[in-house]
Amino acid sequence: MTENRTPYPVRVDAALDPSLSRWLWLVKWLLLIPHYVVLFFLWVAFLVVSVIAFFAILFTGRYPRSLFDFNVGVMRWSWRVNYYGYEALGTDRYPPFTLAEVPDYPAHLDVAYPERLSRGLIFVKWLLAIPHFLVLSVFVGGGLWLGTRGGTDNGWDNSTNAGWSLVGLLVLLAAIVLLFTGRYPKPIYDFILGMDRWALRVGAYAALMTDRYPPFRLDQGGTDPASLPPGPTPPASPGAPAAAPPAPAPSAR
Repeated sequence: MTENRTPYPVRVDAALDPSLSRWLWLVKWLLLIPHYVVLFFLWVAFLVVSVIAFFAILFTGRYPRSLFDFNVGVMRWSWRVNYYGYEALGTDRYPPFTLAEVPDYPAHLDVAYPERLSRGLIFVKWLLAIPHFLVLSVFVGGGLWLGTRGGTDNGWDNSTNAGWSLVGLLVLLAAIVLLFTGRYPKPIYDFILGMDRWALRVGAYAALMTDRYPPFRLDQGGTDPASLPPGPTPPASPGAPAAAPPAPAPSAR
């Protein structure tokens, strides 16, 4: 079913570690403090860059590529931190300090660069995204705006400040199961990744990085539909005549 869906320009992939520590999640909040400090300043810069991009799109219809790549890097960094931390707990590998893509890290994010953007949509995207914000207020907590919480925390959500969210409750449940069994329940993981992916898509749309309206669907699992190869050619129906074999090439003289 997923292969038939149109890929969204925001691609979010992740791979669950086959062997997770039973207890490391108890201290990840402490280990991530250096990332939180850096991300505070990065998200402030993200807001400034978004304002500059707003006027660039208004006058030119284009998002400056260097600014676009910076904002994608901030979202990518935040996604790695959140995947390691309490938005997924999907890996025990410490996230790197970089805006660039890290191919061998288990969490990935990319946004397709748009050659042209609508000048009029930049005024109403926040309004068009309100239905998504209402859904995400349940998924990842209140206060989701441009994935930043005003640039005051580690990414797009802070369950401590925003109150309990569905993602927070499911991650807590997964952590308890992991503590006692050493296993991360796969159905819970798939559902959490679907909600995180939804939030990142809406964040990129609200940040003016795409004109494609985010779909109202929960693409669960670690593999984003945008990363799937095209499906195989369906077999011919029973009774249908077989295709004629290609004519042999003429032999060389």
